[in-house]
Amino acid sequence: MRILTRSMACVALVTLPVSLEAGEATPPSGAVKLSAEEISQGFRPVFNGVDLKGWHYRNPNGPKSWSVQDGLLVNTLPPGGHGTDLITDEKFKNFTVRYEYKIPPGANSGFYLRGRYEIQILDDGNATRPSNSSNGSLYSLVAPSKMASKKAGEWQTVEATIVDNRITVILNEQKIIDNVVVDRPTGGELDRNLDQPGPIFLQGDHGAVTFRNIRVKPLP
Repeated sequence: MRILTRSMACVALVTLPVSLEAGEATPPSGAVKLSAEEISQGFRPVFNGVDLKGWHYRNPNGPKSWSVQDGLLVNTLPPGGHGTDLITDEKFKNFTVRYEYKIPPGANSGFYLRGRYEIQILDDGNATRPSNSSNGSLYSLVAPSKMASKKAGEWQTVEATIVDNRITVILNEQKIIDNVVVDRPTGGELDRNLDQPGPIFLQGDHGAVTFRNIRVKPLP
């Protein structure tokens, strides 16, 4: 896989709402706008930056912890409480996904491929050695090859590709998981139908997290 040599954050652009200027009747749109380059590559937004269209809660009776704020997808938990996982309506088989996220100190979340394989989102704190529960790991299965995390409160970028039963993960422009075979779910999965397409799901029950620029490119 080609590793991008420039910041992925500069490739996908988000137009964020700002305060109204004199004479404006409505605020500017917070809709996600992809660059011409990513559009030509076949990427499209999964989160539109405006509302939760195309997503649903794993537990429809659970806390409605997700909201759209200034073009960002935000999971907010009450003190000592839990949120609810958020799932795409659409399912995917082979694909590349790019996304950015930010977490507060001590946070724990996850980004699931096909609803079965969790790419861990974690404040690694002062950890210096990777494990199968580190930020960017395939939780409980595969440790990153190196520590590539940024500090809590900073935006981090991910590009992940899944083809059949092989996964590659690039965290903050560093390849940390290289075409590894995954033969079982990582835990917390929606199902165990490993040969079937599945949704993207964002872990919402563990901790606060903010996402932006979630875009996907289907692959053969």
